[in-house]
Amino acid sequence: MAGRRQKVRNVGAEPEYLGFSPDGPASGRDITLAVDELEALRLVDLEHLSQAAAAERMGVARATVAAICDRARAKVAEALVDGRCLVVSGGNVAYASTPQTDAEPWPAKKESAMRIAVTYDNGNVFQHFGRTEQFKIYDVEDGKVVSSQVVGSNGAGHGALAGVLATGGVNILICGGIGGGAINALSQTGIDIYAGAQGDCDVIVAAFLAGEFEQVESATCDCHGEGHEHGHEGCGCGGHGHGEGHSHGDGHCCCH
Repeated sequence: MAGRRQKVRNVGAEPEYLGFSPDGPASGRDITLAVDELEALRLVDLEHLSQAAAAERMGVARATVAAICDRARAKVAEALVDGRCLVVSGGNVAYASTPQTDAEPWPAKKESAMRIAVTYDNGNVFQHFGRTEQFKIYDVEDGKVVSSQVVGSNGAGHGALAGVLATGGVNILICGGIGGGAINALSQTGIDIYAGAQGDCDVIVAAFLAGEFEQVESATCDCHGEGHEHGHEGCGCGGHGHGEGHSHGDGHCCCH
């Protein structure tokens, strides 16, 4: 008798971070955390919703959420304790649609201008791309900033921010932390990513225009396909303090 088909689980947004690896060589094969398992942990353990409330969000029974959480926590614990790479992938899920807002459109950009967008929080570079509520945009001509303005993210989650930036005419994104999912989405738009920035937005942009802010390799690496390689061992996605990237036997590479 064929098994019962798994019910689709509703997920708030596509995961921004698609993999995590230990600080050193991984032990054994990767552990796969399904997207619905990550969503259950997000709702119950991060947002502190009750299992009943999480079940309503995901469109499943409370007992199903309890089972998903137990399974997900066991996987995370095994990865942390045994030093194994955790890869976020799979699951029978449906993503929520992008929220619609009444936000004002971004200002028009001259054809001759280059537009830089910086994740923004009270004058400084906001450190989590996927949660940014504002960008400061700079229009640059002949190597000089001719205008700047703080604009909203139009209520978009990280799964839709790439579209917001592309529609806004952005050529360069400067940000703090950014995950593999967001990098993949942005790579499809042709926007160049400069990650790892900290401090005052105006100072960072001035340094960028002076050629003093370099592009981090991990912000240009699409390392989730099979057999992906760079000119050195591993995938080189350790741009956030891990040095060399980690390559795993099944072709996965963990972006941090």
